[in-house]
Amino acid sequence: MDLSKIKLVVTDLDGTLLNSKQEVSAQFTELFNQLLAHNIVFVAASGRPQYSIIKKLHTIKNDITIVSDNGALVSKNNDVILSSPLKKTKLAQVIRLINALKHTHPVYCGKNKAFVNSDSKNLIALLEEYYPDYEFIENANTITEDIYKVALFHEENSEKHIYPFVKHLEQDFKVKTSAHHWVDISDKLAHKGYAIRMLQERLNISFEETMVFGDYNNDIEMLKRGYFSYAMENAHETVKKIARFKTKTNNELGVEYVLQQLICAKNKLKPNGV
Repeated sequence: MDLSKIKLVVTDLDGTLLNSKQEVSAQFTELFNQLLAHNIVFVAASGRPQYSIIKKLHTIKNDITIVSDNGALVSKNNDVILSSPLKKTKLAQVIRLINALKHTHPVYCGKNKAFVNSDSKNLIALLEEYYPDYEFIENANTITEDIYKVALFHEENSEKHIYPFVKHLEQDFKVKTSAHHWVDISDKLAHKGYAIRMLQERLNISFEETMVFGDYNNDIEMLKRGYFSYAMENAHETVKKIARFKTKTNNELGVEYVLQQLICAKNKLKPNGV
């Protein structure tokens, strides 16, 4: 397995690069600087909004490409590379369906803030972590700015209690279970795989020169964009079947473990382990 040809590294955040406390390790920061020294492009690709990703990776924000809202918005240094918001008529269709669902708590994700019309205490407790800039609204139809993703929260299990009731939307939308409590709805082309393909074409980087890390179903399309595709040990079983390789859990620094091997391959040294 020759890692020395890698030019592009893409990683999901929650459940992948971040540990269970939603923290970035000190080891990653050290390895990131070495990636830069080898001119490797680094992409943070998450279901989180852009401002939340920047908050997590603020020390390196000027040196990375950000794929946010599952690929609906791609930017670098605040320059927008790709923007795929939900069309207004389609958003109205989604709102009508959501309003008819029980125990489903929507978060409407704009570029600079999220809109919430829910009284779920569990959801509100999570907003500061995932959607720190948010506004409470009474009616989603009053939203005027572009919405890049609708994140649906269920207090018990989104795959069981939400996904079956929105699955039929997959003909016209991208519908993904993105975590245990979340199902995301976005434009048909707003997914991480499309975003990474566009970046590969823009940067003239091949499938064989791409390394990708992920843990949940919203990572599947982007895992298919790199030969060196890694599922975390804590990943969803579907993701483990898709990825070509596996690494340790996010709490065991699974991304860092592989990145060190990558750096060692670039330096023509043997890995020492993280």
